[in-house]
Amino acid sequence: MDGKTGSVLIVDDDEDILVAGQMLLKRHFETVATANRPEHIPKLYQGRSFDAVLLDMNFGAGETSGSEGLEWLKNILKLDPDAVVILITAYSTVDTAVEAMKLGATDFIEKPWQNEKLIATLKAAVRFRQSRNEAKVLKQTNRVLVEEISRPSQPILGTSPAIKQVLNLIERTAPTDANVLILGENGTGKELAAHEIHRQSERADKVFLTVDLGSIAETLFESELFGHKKGAFTDAREDRVGRFEAADGGTVFLDEIGNIPLHLQAKLLAVLEQRTVTPVGSNQAVPFDVRIISATNVPVHKLSDESIFRQDLLYRLNTVEVHLPLLRDRREDIPKLADAFVKQYARRYGRPVTGVSQAALDQLTDYTWPGNVRALRHAVERAVILSESQELQPEDFQLRPASGHQAAAAAAQLGAAGAQEVTLEEMEHQVIDRVLRQHKGNISRAAKQLGITRTSLYRRMEKYGL
Repeated sequence: MDGKTGSVLIVDDDEDILVAGQMLLKRHFETVATANRPEHIPKLYQGRSFDAVLLDMNFGAGETSGSEGLEWLKNILKLDPDAVVILITAYSTVDTAVEAMKLGATDFIEKPWQNEKLIATLKAAVRFRQSRNEAKVLKQTNRVLVEEISRPSQPILGTSPAIKQVLNLIERTAPTDANVLILGENGTGKELAAHEIHRQSERADKVFLTVDLGSIAETLFESELFGHKKGAFTDAREDRVGRFEAADGGTVFLDEIGNIPLHLQAKLLAVLEQRTVTPVGSNQAVPFDVRIISATNVPVHKLSDESIFRQDLLYRLNTVEVHLPLLRDRREDIPKLADAFVKQYARRYGRPVTGVSQAALDQLTDYTWPGNVRALRHAVERAVILSESQELQPEDFQLRPASGHQAAAAAAQLGAAGAQEVTLEEMEHQVIDRVLRQHKGNISRAAKQLGITRTSLYRRMEKYGL
């Protein structure tokens, strides 16, 4: 131990022991307190604690049973359950030592002690106490981080029959630890549903870790999910824990599962079947315990195509399927959703907006919402920022009435009219639509090709009704 650190309390009715102990130990520890009667211990513990306590076992004249020391050991552990207590006595027996250890003593030293042994024992005790404190703080910090990471940004809102059915299925499925596959178009709330399943599960106090499979390059798939060892490849400068191992005991949410290439699907299946991962560059399999929740916007009939998705992997993932409804199939939830988003963004941006006018609600309810709840949220956010009134009006939302079919027809007409008449906005619409089709709706890959963020792409999708 470098330098003087740690606090020690000596409790003994022999003043010579106290003086000798304090003179010896103050050269090695930052603080050395003494007490000649055990009754002084509660007062000494007021507003402070000690890294180690040296406690005599006998205080009464002629007392040799050690019962007083054992009783005060119990009292100290009531005052400080993490206390490190070392018992000292001139009348030790094996039975007494065993009893002391059972009650929570850390060690046992006989009188007269050997100075070197006493110092070494106390230094080890102080290190143990400080390591225990660090572990306790780390555990508390980890719990806070887990709660923060796992907290959903928005609860699932709505009272429509469609959403009630989803919530009911989640309530019945969450406690079972079964793997869940969440299906639904972009913007329907698949990640929120995954959060809700985790929140209601037996793993709620553990980590919820999201893995965006659409944004992971094929070459890094194994490293990201399974981990790697230092030197396993060019950029592997240190050991790295994979996502499955990092979420051990908790839940892993595999987003955009439908876009994994077939050869990587085989690797994922093997890991899920064996419940172990082998980091890249290692031969040692590491067991893990996680619940798998996955999601995709790929339609069910496409998932059933063996050339697109392995059926054995599909069976492994979809013990329970949760189908999220389109927003236009739960229109009665739109007013409640809009109100919640108004409150959220008015608070975030410090805007005086208090609600949505009836005319605007009618417009929102009649709209087809090709981007679903995400598109509604973005529309409300923009309206809250730009509105000049306390109540949002229809003109604040700038909704485009054209449906996907109408937009396609318009694009065809533009093509026939000649490229020279196409506006920059119309060209952007066509490019985004083409890239999305090229990547089969994979938002991460489409955004990467377009050179914009996922959020920016979502905004443009909502803008153009894609």
